Formats: sequence, C-alpha cells, structure tokens
Amino acid sequence: MRNMRNEAARLRWERRTQIPLLLLALVFGVAYAVPIVATGADSWVVRLCSAVEWAVWLAFGVDYAVRLVLAEQRWQFVRRHPLALAAVALPLLQPLRLLRLVSALLLVGQRARMASQVQLTTYVAGTCAGLLMFGSLAVLEVERGAPGSTIQSLGDAVWWSFTTMTTVGYGDTAPTTGLGRVLAVGLMLSGIALLGTVTANIAAWFIARFDRTDDEAQRQTEALVQLTAEVGLLRAEVAALSADHRSHTLKARTTCGESGAHVPEG
Repeated sequence: MRNMRNEAARLRWERRTQIPLLLLALVFGVAYAVPIVATGADSWVVRLCSAVEWAVWLAFGVDYAVRLVLAEQRWQFVRRHPLALAAVALPLLQPLRLLRLVSALLLVGQRARMASQVQLTTYVAGTCAGLLMFGSLAVLEVERGAPGSTIQSLGDAVWWSFTTMTTVGYGDTAPTTGLGRVLAVGLMLSGIALLGTVTANIAAWFIARFDRTDDEAQRQTEALVQLTAEVGLLRAEVAALSADHRSHTLKARTTCGESGAHVPEG
C-alpha cells in the first residue's frame, strides 16, 4: 500500500514539475549562450551565467532524487532511466560547461511526456532546433581561436551545425579540435535519429489518415448495404400488405356478390 502511495506521489510530482523544469531548461540555454555570443561581457555576467547553469543542474538533480525516493522499485527506476542518472552525474565528473549542456538536454528529454503524434512531432522539431542552437554554441566555444579553424563566428557555427545535422557536409567549415570533432559525431548521430523520427512520424500520420479514410469508406459501404437491405424489407412488407389488402377486397366482393350487396372499389 505504501509503495502504491509513493508511486502515485511520484506521478503527481512529475506532472507538476514538468513545465517548471522545461522553463528552467530555457533559462539554462540563455545562460549558456550569453558568454559565448557576448564575448566582451563583464566578468560578473559570466559568473552569473555560470551560477544559473549550476542552479538549473541542481534543480534537475533534486528532481531526479525525489523521483528515485518515490519510485516503487528504486533499482528498477535507475535501470530504466540511465540517461537521467548520467546527466546528473556528468557535471560532477568534470565541471565543463559542455557537460552541463549535455546534462540539460538529456534531462529535458527524459522528462518529456508525449501523448500524441502532433505532440511528438512538436517535441522532436523543438529538439532539432535545440540541438542546432546548442551545437552551434558549443562548437563555436571550442573552435573559436583554434589554429586553422574555419568556425570563427556564430554564423559559421550555425551553418556548420545545419549541414552536419542533415549529413550534407559541404566541407567548407569543419572543426579542427578534438572536442569539436566529438561534437560533430554527436550532432550527426542525433540529427540522423531525430530526422528519422520526424520522417517516420509523418509517414505514420499519413498511414493513419489513409486507414481512417478506408474505415470511413467501409462504414459508408456497410451503411449503404444496410439501408438497401432495409429498403428491400420495407418493399416486401408493402407488397405483403398490398397483397393482403387485395385478398381481403376480393373476399369481400365475393361475399357481397353472393348476397347481392354492392362493394365499393377499394
């Protein structure tokens, strides 16, 4: 009984904290982007952004801890949410801003609850946009100023991220640092997976529409067949009533003829 109450409390916690955590993730994105885009920002702005990043990560860590405590089977919860655990632990292993970025993206994905194809498509499209933006910022952070790097501005980074995610890869811009190439691999794999999900979801939507059209046509055909059958039964009943009426009229004429009475035409 206690486990059931804990599980119900965990589900309530997840429902109530989903939107606040998504908003915190947006705040994290702003805090991550400001020091990279505004290279001449004051030191206190950079420190504030770093504090916001850690605060958001801490909020996600608290969320994971609460869900773990309220889980009916904690070990099974850990095994079913390995990415959430990795996302919470990553910044502790090495306090890099890039790892905090990966953590935020993983945790937001873990907390997303998609119920329909429209919501799923919206979520995947938003994730693609987020990967494009954060991938651009991350590669710009590690490539800007590197010897021989062709990614020196935000425009270069966005162009590189877009061509990498779509696996076009024109080659006019490419990372030269080791971390930049690791980002490229992650962006390519993520782009293929997400774009494949969008394509599959669109195909499923069309198939569902065709299935609904076929079902509607089948229902209309069945209704027409039933209507035809009912009309046939109605005609048969009318014919039976007409025959019965003629029979009664004939009998009445016969009876009246024998008695000499006049039977009006019916």
